[in-house]
Amino acid sequence: MDRHIAFDALHNFRDLGGYPASGSLRVRPGLLYRADSLGKLRTGTADWSRFLSLGVGTVIDLRHPWEVAKRGRVPADASFTYLNLSVEHRPYNQAVLADDIEPDPYLAERYMEVAEDGVEEIGRALELVAKSAETGVPLVFHCASGKDRTGQLAALILGLLGVGEETIVEDFSLTELATPAIVATWAAREGRTPPWPGFGRAPGAVMRRYLTSFKDRYGGVEAYVEKALSLDPRQLSTTLRTHLLEPRPTTHPPLTYRRATPSDAPALVRLRDTAALWQLARGIDQWKPGEKTEAHFTARMREGEVWLAHADTRLTGAWELWWDDVAAWGPRPSDAGYIHRLMTTPHTSPPGTGHRMLTEAESRIRATGRPYARLDCLASNPRLRAYYESAGYRVVGEQAAKEDGLGSPYAVTLLEKRLG
Repeated sequence: MDRHIAFDALHNFRDLGGYPASGSLRVRPGLLYRADSLGKLRTGTADWSRFLSLGVGTVIDLRHPWEVAKRGRVPADASFTYLNLSVEHRPYNQAVLADDIEPDPYLAERYMEVAEDGVEEIGRALELVAKSAETGVPLVFHCASGKDRTGQLAALILGLLGVGEETIVEDFSLTELATPAIVATWAAREGRTPPWPGFGRAPGAVMRRYLTSFKDRYGGVEAYVEKALSLDPRQLSTTLRTHLLEPRPTTHPPLTYRRATPSDAPALVRLRDTAALWQLARGIDQWKPGEKTEAHFTARMREGEVWLAHADTRLTGAWELWWDDVAAWGPRPSDAGYIHRLMTTPHTSPPGTGHRMLTEAESRIRATGRPYARLDCLASNPRLRAYYESAGYRVVGEQAAKEDGLGSPYAVTLLEKRLG
């Protein structure tokens, strides 16, 4: 599931559903959305029809009133209630900050100001989320880019729902997928590039630092709700969990596979970047968003094979299949297929998707008469090595300085499986 819902004018409209919560539960899809400014919507457009089709009953606009007056609000409609709750009391202009300002400490400090200043509006927003949850009618909250003020409210809600900190950091960082569009929109409007390199960025380290400061000052989400917002945290959390959580699915559709074509390249880039953000939120320093472009995947389609896995109609995973890999394995006879970039959609892929994709890739290798399946992983990633070993692969060596064309050699562990 791609959390970003496609709009022409909006770039950061996301469903918070599907995230895992405690007790084998997950956030119910289709009830809680976060977004960039809905003031960009226009009636009579495909965007407007798409928005109305979501059945939203409440729109919370977290921007300053002057932002609403200058940039516009969501068009009025009888199907939903609109409320402007400006949580930020000390405005600042990110786009024109000095280029030497580091995003992590600067933004985390601004977020702490909002948590301190905006208690009345934040409390009201949480009450509205709870009321909406009780009625089962979807709600969306937004600011300008759907990153900072929206990210803080999302973190509070997810924390009250029992979603883990790593996932909250991941959710914040998913704005990185929209950063190029956010920057381009600002540049088109202002006629110049934003002076601050951090504009539109959402590195996970920002949210991680903020959550640490937040816990140091308030003691945690429930303590903040009680002491700063003067709300009953147990009642609020119970209401939210009762109506916004559901058991994680126990049955799943079977996976189907097809070979990728060049038209699939954008989806492959997005899948890899999403997986990279999942890794970074958990301290796994392996992939970075933006490293692999559409040109990379179309080249792999020409020189080897790229495969997609679907559950029903949803893209749930993919992998590359090479017929040689000199960079990692050196010159070899044609006795193996080399599996690369095995990736799944975080949180929503059926359990066991990765192992099933490995099995499918192995069957394709076996069909060519090659007796081995080979792959590699970063030597510094024992978790991934253990995963491959659990699928029947054994360590057969190490390449101390693999080159991938990016100019930074790295060490990889080489793993191999004899195919029956």
